[in-house]
Amino acid sequence: MSKLNFTVPTLDSEKSSKTIEILQLNLDILNDLSLTLKHAHWNVSGEAFIAVHEMLDPEIEDIRDSVDTIAERIATLGGAPNGLSSSVLEVAKKNLPQYKLLTRANTSKHLKLVDEQYTASETVLRKSIAQLDDLDLISSNFLQDILAKMELFQWKVRSHLI
Repeated sequence: MSKLNFTVPTLDSEKSSKTIEILQLNLDILNDLSLTLKHAHWNVSGEAFIAVHEMLDPEIEDIRDSVDTIAERIATLGGAPNGLSSSVLEVAKKNLPQYKLLTRANTSKHLKLVDEQYTASETVLRKSIAQLDDLDLISSNFLQDILAKMELFQWKVRSHLI
């Protein structure tokens, strides 16, 4: 991490740097999730196609808004958020299962994989929240709000799989 030019007045540079590192991890995780959801959106077919197709778009937008919130928090803390695909790819390879369905397929096949992606992403967020509770409660609260929305959406995904 490069030297910070500034951080919020009530947080020291060391805590800011560690917080930025954790937030960057989650920025990459959520960027990957938004791309994965868009892939599923484009490739679902069969029974419940339109319901699933239309269900995914608002969630994609919500995840993208969350990415923006995280990026702005990184900047607020004096960091430079990295939104480049190379960063997303590196983090995804280390932390997320590979989305195995690269073709058009029925909704249940895609939703099972979306469910796996959510579980993996939420696992990273929960771990990050625990770490941030000791570093920066504001950043922790941001991730808690994001996680709550993700868990609600995952419930909707799982409801299609019953």
